Amino acid sequence: MREKLGYISFFFASGLLLPHFLLLLWWEKPPIKTGIALLYDEISGNAYEIRLKLTKEVLTIQKQDVICVSGSDHSSNHRTVKLHRQPVGGLGLSIKGGAEHKVPVVISKIFKDQAGKNKCLFVNGISVEGATHEEVVHLLRNAGDEVTITVQYLREAPSFLNMCIFSGSPGPSSDHSSGASSPLFDSGLHLNGNSTNTAPSSPSSPIANEPKYEKRWLDTLSVPLSMARISRYKAGTNKLRSNAFEVLALDGVSTGILQYCTAQESADWLRALSTNISDLTLQNMKMANKCCSSSDQVIHMGWVNERLQGADSPQLYKCKFLALKGSSFYIFSTPPVSTLDWVRAEKIYNLCEVLFKVHKLWLNDDCWLQANLYLGIHQDYELEDQRPYCFSVVVGHCKSHYFNVELGSELAVWEKSFQKAIFLDVQRTGSKTYTCSWQGESLCFTLDFALGFTCFDSKTKNVLWRFKFSQLKGSSDDGKTRVKLLFQNTETKQIETKELEFQDLTAVLNCIHSFIAAKVASVDPLFIEGQSIARKYTYSN
Repeated sequence: MREKLGYISFFFASGLLLPHFLLLLWWEKPPIKTGIALLYDEISGNAYEIRLKLTKEVLTIQKQDVICVSGSDHSSNHRTVKLHRQPVGGLGLSIKGGAEHKVPVVISKIFKDQAGKNKCLFVNGISVEGATHEEVVHLLRNAGDEVTITVQYLREAPSFLNMCIFSGSPGPSSDHSSGASSPLFDSGLHLNGNSTNTAPSSPSSPIANEPKYEKRWLDTLSVPLSMARISRYKAGTNKLRSNAFEVLALDGVSTGILQYCTAQESADWLRALSTNISDLTLQNMKMANKCCSSSDQVIHMGWVNERLQGADSPQLYKCKFLALKGSSFYIFSTPPVSTLDWVRAEKIYNLCEVLFKVHKLWLNDDCWLQANLYLGIHQDYELEDQRPYCFSVVVGHCKSHYFNVELGSELAVWEKSFQKAIFLDVQRTGSKTYTCSWQGESLCFTLDFALGFTCFDSKTKNVLWRFKFSQLKGSSDDGKTRVKLLFQNTETKQIETKELEFQDLTAVLNCIHSFIAAKVASVDPLFIEGQSIARKYTYSN
């Protein structure tokens, strides 16, 4: 053993293993995704450029700010400079904005070491914070040959200063002769009464000991991705945001609306975030399963949107957290983070007695939606609203829950997870017995994974009839309590009709479907795979 350790030490000392060791460290380091987006305020309509940094567990929003890199830093971030009017080039300033546009007066091109924009506070000691564009222009033009200006660096420049950042079109003309009034109206670089477009001379230098600043991306908000959710819809509507979405943490902290220049960028970020959230959810499931028995494992869980229906409520959605655990299907308002939370679910249903149904799939104009679906899909699913990727879970007494997910891949995962959870529950349960009646007689109806269907007298326990699952050739019901089961007699090849009445017919029919599907899956797993609607038309992200 000592000899082996000696050899390893020798190789490290000689540098032979170092490149491979560093490569291993690099390989194990989680990747970081970065990119530029816009932080959009739906109320004000303003958007600010931000930088996103995505790690495996956190999405960080960075905003550009100016920091002091040398000299003394003024805590107020106010800077005062004396400018001298030049014979050619004037004061060398660019003025935009004004009170008439409900924005501050902004000056750029004032400091060599600062490419950003500055809010104008004072001109020769006169406050101009509430002044209009023309008032500031007039004051500067008549301020004499030496002008003292106090400014404050703008941490977040409104979107109108970025030349129509949403449309990508050029801003309004800065032709001064037109007299146009616009947030983009630029009063010229010279402010000496001359509207020439020649480049300005360099502005007068600030005082000698003025601190030096640099623009850097600084962290302003970190959103943990564990149990986080993504929302692409405008609040209270079924309308998708164009190339935009928000990420909300478990505690409700939101990134705000993240907007992208192209649909492809939006798709890439949406896919990356969804992947990281799914991976963290899988880790949480594994941790929860360590505390559970083999028959009570978490199969899948995650966020969905549930459609609310009522006389006083239109078709609106509310966020819900679903979980498939052991023999139960859970609906939560918030994710379970401890073992005690599992008993606080809003609804709990027996998995054997629920029916999962893909409600519809459809395409729209967004290319990232098209990237998740094949183009040959047929519109053969009911279109109850304007949201894609919907499914329903039918429960007892003809009730159902209608859900929507954000991505086609999520729909495919839920379909597969429900199938798996129901099949496991059927195999664990083995059999399920319901009380029923027919023509005044009290009966018991049993579904057995190995034997099939059995009906016997509840008092005497005498078996009245028994058929295998393969002998069921059809069924019909009245939608209330009564069902007809059509079986083929193996000896006579004749169809025999058996009629029964149940208090909760929906639960029984769902259970019959679960047992038959599980039986088929145990015999031919590929058949069930071929019946998957969501996975048939959906790419995995």
